[in-house]
Amino acid sequence: MDEDAAWAQIVAGYGEEPQVPEGWPEPEDRSGSGATAPESPKNTGIPDIPRNFVIRAPRPGPRDYELSDDGDEGHFVPPEPPPLPPSDVTTKFAWIAVLGGPLLVLGFVLLQEPLPWWAMVLGIGGFLGGFATLVARMKNGDEDDDPHGGAVV
Repeated sequence: MDEDAAWAQIVAGYGEEPQVPEGWPEPEDRSGSGATAPESPKNTGIPDIPRNFVIRAPRPGPRDYELSDDGDEGHFVPPEPPPLPPSDVTTKFAWIAVLGGPLLVLGFVLLQEPLPWWAMVLGIGGFLGGFATLVARMKNGDEDDDPHGGAVV
């Protein structure tokens, strides 16, 4: 049977109930006319449930847990963190130069103003000088403040 003939047969049978092959059970009436489903055949391997079978409510589990309204018992409140160590004036000015220099040049560019020589010197020189100051003031890896290397058991 070729494909065109199969499609023609499908289109010709559109809207009709399909024929049930011999030996197959009849389909249930789903029209809601009140017909009952046929009895299930015996020996299907599924045990019959007795009529006096009682379904008990499930026992409470972890999903049935509800929070009490007694307050915040056991709620962890972390301690206040220690204050930041005070920084010296040199470090503050170095950070201002590292961040402020490029922002000055960027401000002139965004406002489309001509960039004077002093703004260029302050922007580039401030960035380079602040960066060099911060790198020079970094701690060396040779200094061991902690004699244990950080791990304490």
